[in-house]
Amino acid sequence: MKTCLIVEDSDLIREIAMRILTDLSVEAKEAETAAAGLEHCRQTKTDVVMLDWDLPSLGALDFLRGVAELPQEQRPVIILCATENDPQQFTLAKAAGASHHLLKPFDRQSIESKLAEIGIVEGASIVDAKSAKAS
Repeated sequence: MKTCLIVEDSDLIREIAMRILTDLSVEAKEAETAAAGLEHCRQTKTDVVMLDWDLPSLGALDFLRGVAELPQEQRPVIILCATENDPQQFTLAKAAGASHHLLKPFDRQSIESKLAEIGIVEGASIVDAKSAKAS
């Protein structure tokens, strides 16, 4: 089973993401702070991290710098989650190691689509749902 760590300071957003990931058969873990998330990545191999851009104290860029220090085989794929479509923000994050981004508020379809793009889930239910609507 693939694993995803949600690094997010909002309880509500973590709860929503946890439910969606669980429904997608992804083992979901959560961290309220970047420091806790970084420690989790140091201790446990994680396939993907959904990283909030706007974190208190230790921020997203600090988290990304910490992940970059991990051995290559232990580095997760990073999805930066942001509320604003700010190209400069995405450029900074990409340079620091976040290879993907997702705008909030997200829903099941947007998360599933992004995880399918990365290869974490099959993404078949999106295709099946579209086919069912067309029928």
